[in-house]
Amino acid sequence: MYQSKSHADNATIFCRDENRVDWHSKALWNLREKRDRAAASVPEWEQLRQLGSEIKLHTLSHLGDYLCQFEQKCIENGIQVHWAKDASEHNQIALDILSTHSVKKLVKSKSMLTEECHLNPFLEKHGIEVIDTDLGERIIQLNNQPPSHIVVPAIHMKKEEVGELFHQKLNTPKGESDPTRLTRAARKHLRDQFLSADAAMTGVNMAIADLGAVVVCTNEGNADMGAHLAKVHIACMGIEKIIPKRADLAVFLRLLARSATGQLITTYSSHFHQPREGQEMHIVLIDNGRTRQLADPKYKNSLKCIRCAACFNTCPVYRRSGGHSYHQPVAGPIGSILAPNIDKKANADLPFASTLCGSCSNVCPVKINIHEQLWFWRQDLMEAGLAPAGKTIGMKLMAFTLANPVIYRLGGSIMRRFSSLLNTRLNPWYKQREMPAPPEESFREWYSKNGKESKSQNNG
Repeated sequence: MYQSKSHADNATIFCRDENRVDWHSKALWNLREKRDRAAASVPEWEQLRQLGSEIKLHTLSHLGDYLCQFEQKCIENGIQVHWAKDASEHNQIALDILSTHSVKKLVKSKSMLTEECHLNPFLEKHGIEVIDTDLGERIIQLNNQPPSHIVVPAIHMKKEEVGELFHQKLNTPKGESDPTRLTRAARKHLRDQFLSADAAMTGVNMAIADLGAVVVCTNEGNADMGAHLAKVHIACMGIEKIIPKRADLAVFLRLLARSATGQLITTYSSHFHQPREGQEMHIVLIDNGRTRQLADPKYKNSLKCIRCAACFNTCPVYRRSGGHSYHQPVAGPIGSILAPNIDKKANADLPFASTLCGSCSNVCPVKINIHEQLWFWRQDLMEAGLAPAGKTIGMKLMAFTLANPVIYRLGGSIMRRFSSLLNTRLNPWYKQREMPAPPEESFREWYSKNGKESKSQNNG
């Protein structure tokens, strides 16, 4: 699990291994470069982003109407619909459905919503075995870890580490680290899980209001395997995953894969319209703070997120601090916006884990103003008295210093002469940086010496 509730503390632990940090950053930047190449191959990419943004904004502005339409169509299609206010209700609904059918083993494809709700440990406490069937999710489940990324959840692990894990858990040969052979071993292991499971659970990438259908995007086909073999299929989704009509789907399928992994499209885009004969299909819609986010004009845009993780791959802080440093299932820039909405106090540190460089906003396929919302959260948390104590004290000291010219000049003079005073535990910037040598004089001092001479030369 997460080592600390502080991003800074977790990042410090992660950064102790500089070689791993460099490797982690490079791996994620490779995804960013793939995204850039895929986006550049579409001449109308920016128009596509704008269209995706407008569809999402329209949907959010009429969310109640589209949710009601979706529910009605689902019922007509023979799908049972459930509504959950929060994570607790969501988990209880899932348990009730599974208990009704005496389910003892559940196969589950990727679902960040169930990670958000901490569904796995809840079901396991009630005697239900949960098998994550995405390769990345299965790796971290076997390693007893939460995801460090929402698309490539085991990106923090090297192939040699996966090989050792599989040797211990799946009896693969000692020292095996070839990705192809490890993947084959995982597939053989998971095949038995699919065949012996009593029920299947999937996430939802998009839900189509006018069809009463859900779409699940995978690269491994595991969502299909689970849903087609099991007698019970439960699809869990946040209420913001709704889109109005089938034609809108083409926009998001083009945006999602290119932004996430640089693929033209995911290998499987599976459409579920109704249960097959003899099967039950359930859809659980959850709020969990989303309507609260929707009601705030500053943060409404964050609900446009399609969980592509492009902002993760480009973020200089995420790449060099690791996903687990965020102590939340949804890490990175977008997670630092969403998490404080769920629990301000517990996640007050996350909006400060950013340089506000704006790269996240630049790559977002639906044009969420991510860096601006991080800045908004910082202000709100400061006003609420929830910002980290060090930040609060530091900002008050800086405000006092900057408001007093004499103290400002005196402080600058002292620090130029005794710069080592900054190299303390109170200044976390020094942990991962080599500070430049301070100038011998301030700009003000230089200008007072040279400004008049420069003016006279120009006038002459």
